[in-house]
Amino acid sequence: MTSKKILAKNIAGEITLSDNPGAVMKKWREIFGIKQCNIAKNLGISSSVISDYESGRRRSPGINFVKKFINTLISTDIKTGGDTVKKFSADLETGAILDIREFLAPVPAEDIIRAVDGEVIVGDDLEMVNLWGYTVIDSIKAILELSERDFIGLYGSNEERALIFTKVHLGRSPMIAIKVTHPKPKIVVLHGLMPRSVDKLAIKIAKLENIPLVVSKIRLEEELVTSLKKSGF
Repeated sequence: MTSKKILAKNIAGEITLSDNPGAVMKKWREIFGIKQCNIAKNLGISSSVISDYESGRRRSPGINFVKKFINTLISTDIKTGGDTVKKFSADLETGAILDIREFLAPVPAEDIIRAVDGEVIVGDDLEMVNLWGYTVIDSIKAILELSERDFIGLYGSNEERALIFTKVHLGRSPMIAIKVTHPKPKIVVLHGLMPRSVDKLAIKIAKLENIPLVVSKIRLEEELVTSLKKSGF
């Protein structure tokens, strides 16, 4: 599967799983920087239809409409250089990125922690931390396949985000990678281990870098990704 198809699949999953699919459609249209009138023209419909979907005045779009909507976003972007597609799909072919989301408005870190059933290991005053996105990362593939330059791609369009690592046994490797690269995430979530199993060095690095460290208690990786998508950020 190509990176474009993976990107399209991820966007489709976010739209269809959301309680407010129209808002998610609007978010991605604005991320791609495409006006309502332009996407409506390419779809052969009026701008009011797009507006009605995005505002919730019209019932949720069907799968076929969502597919055409996403394909139009991607094809329109490619015609103008493909900068947005490149930004989001640079690392998808490696399989290291399991999910990546961008928010149009800041989301409290506590909402992300709640969505992943997280236990805070390091961090105070998290009610003051806001996030603009998150990336779910297969930690084993990231370690084996990503260069330092590739690692930067984990931050999507905004570094004010949560990096969520799955298949974690101790937490040392992700935190070492974060320590030696830039930029830094706002919070780190580890999945695949018990809170009491977090390596002492990982905890020390989190404290030195002033990065809140959280352990997700959700059992399965698939459940983690689904829970985040259904949270409707």
